Amino acid sequence: MDQEVKPWSRLALIFPGQGSQHVGMGQRLAEVSKAARDVFQRADDVLERNLSKLCWEGPEDELESTANQQPASFVTAIAWLEALRERWVELGKTLEPHLVAGHSMGEFTAAVASGALDFDQGLFLVNNRGVLMEEAGLENPGGMASIIGLPEQTIIEICQEASKEGYVGLATSNCEGQNVISGYLGPLKLAMELAEKARARKVVRLSISIGSHSPLMSKASDGMNRLLQKIPLRDPVTPMVGNVNAEILTTKEQVYTELRDQLTHGVQWQKSVEKMGAEGIDMFMEIGPGNVLTRLVRRINYDVNSLAISDDYEGLLSDNFQLVEAAAR
Repeated sequence: MDQEVKPWSRLALIFPGQGSQHVGMGQRLAEVSKAARDVFQRADDVLERNLSKLCWEGPEDELESTANQQPASFVTAIAWLEALRERWVELGKTLEPHLVAGHSMGEFTAAVASGALDFDQGLFLVNNRGVLMEEAGLENPGGMASIIGLPEQTIIEICQEASKEGYVGLATSNCEGQNVISGYLGPLKLAMELAEKARARKVVRLSISIGSHSPLMSKASDGMNRLLQKIPLRDPVTPMVGNVNAEILTTKEQVYTELRDQLTHGVQWQKSVEKMGAEGIDMFMEIGPGNVLTRLVRRINYDVNSLAISDDYEGLLSDNFQLVEAAAR
């Protein structure tokens, strides 16, 4: 494994958001796990379309559309979660995480894992979230850019300077020196130029045509609010750590507010990971496609155990996962 597996007792499950998808995701898992196959089949039945085929076979351009990325990533993550639960049952154990958290769209997956939502409810919300965001993006065209190598406070000041003719602001604070800004195209371009002048190591415009996690998504947030009012949320069985304020969420009212507001507020991922560490988390498992969050956790705190469950070398389907199981106290 990339890291030595130290004994661990407090587990956090973390769920990736949009951008971790790839053609073929979940296919091998579904071949070996009945629990995972059942999740994909249930998604196809609920949505009345072959989402599993899109995940496994593409085409890539169709999978990458916002309206498809979100339900596809959500379903794949839940499939990995159910496969992990299935594995734990086989070992005579019960999967009992101490906390759950998700990055952006991954908060809806985390809400299902927490028990605040059931799978069908989560799929309904995520499927509509992508549509709402696309519609909001058409009404308020915007964009996003990654800025590497500048302190967060410097980026905030740059965005304030660039916002004189329209909004641009910090959208995700992933870890020290790795942030994403979001807003209207003119101010976004100006902020990118100012970041380059401030000697950012890297400034990259992201291939996304919406201003996610910004006031440009206010219409999408209003739409999500209406959808949430139709869903009978429950108090989480496992507490969530929210993106908006990096606070622990233990009631259905808190989860409701989080899922409504996260569309227009930034993702405080570094603070969320630090909060979980302060709660004694000593194992982070990234549940879903890819390893983006695992790499961020390792940059924030290399001293804790962390792994991506879909990783070929250290994940659930590898022989090395037995080391993780053996280290559980």
